[in-house]
Amino acid sequence: MVIVEQGGISKAAAVLGLKQPTVSAALRRLEDAVGKMLIIRKPNEFTVTRAGQAFYTECATIFGTVSQLPALLEEDTVELRGHLSIAITSSVVSPHFDDVLHRFSKAHPQVTYSFAVQESEEVETTVALNRASFGICLLSKLPETLSHRVLYREHFGLYCGPRHPLFHAEEILPGDLEGEPFVAFQTEAVGGPLEEVSRLRAMLKLSRQWRGVSSSLNEIRRMILASVGIGALPLHVAAQDVMAGRIRQLPPYRDLPRVNIHLVSNPARRFTEAESAFLAAVDSELLTVPIRERTYGDKDAP
Repeated sequence: MVIVEQGGISKAAAVLGLKQPTVSAALRRLEDAVGKMLIIRKPNEFTVTRAGQAFYTECATIFGTVSQLPALLEEDTVELRGHLSIAITSSVVSPHFDDVLHRFSKAHPQVTYSFAVQESEEVETTVALNRASFGICLLSKLPETLSHRVLYREHFGLYCGPRHPLFHAEEILPGDLEGEPFVAFQTEAVGGPLEEVSRLRAMLKLSRQWRGVSSSLNEIRRMILASVGIGALPLHVAAQDVMAGRIRQLPPYRDLPRVNIHLVSNPARRFTEAESAFLAAVDSELLTVPIRERTYGDKDAP
């Protein structure tokens, strides 16, 4: 499992604290036991075979189950204990989720937390493999094997940095953006969760070729600030930078792309008491607060 995740035997050995020949020998024994080649390893080549990918998926699922055992064994205590592991995409900003987290942590001080920042697709995979309690991410399509809830919605607008020619313009019209270079999230591709942003760029006739790309909102922000190109950001996340004069929102200002941020969980997971209680707290918040109040950015348009 570690060999596949690290993408090589040497890297796996370093993570495991073992010598490379030890890991190589263990892999050979495993392949002999299952009667299949799991990994093609040649100079300058590392490829997981179809059998290897299937074997990895099963191993990862088993590992996810076994890793829960310490938390499950703590459940005979009177006070709620346990650990919540949350896989989360970058720069999730939701006051409503933060309120739930605050109230839950105050009510159950013995519960601990870990947040692992990943790309949305990796978040979905991590939860499916039972490697995290929950995930918070964008979804290209609703997964059939995972439970999903709309945690909040956010609107995306276009922005430029202080060194961009449009930043100091008295008035900016949509036509002024035609042909301008842009920076993009990897998930803006066709079929991705941010496809609507790509459509907005196409409608405004920005350059057909991106000048910068990243899966991280912070790095997209960095490239906008450096005027590498025009980029999209959630309105409520960008609001502080706009107020500080670090970036400027560009037209259009209405009917902007709206994206759902989901909380996903694995119904096949045996939830600990802490995980079940936290999920119940989130569900209570979602039932109490209508989605309109959990939709950010629309009212922030100039």
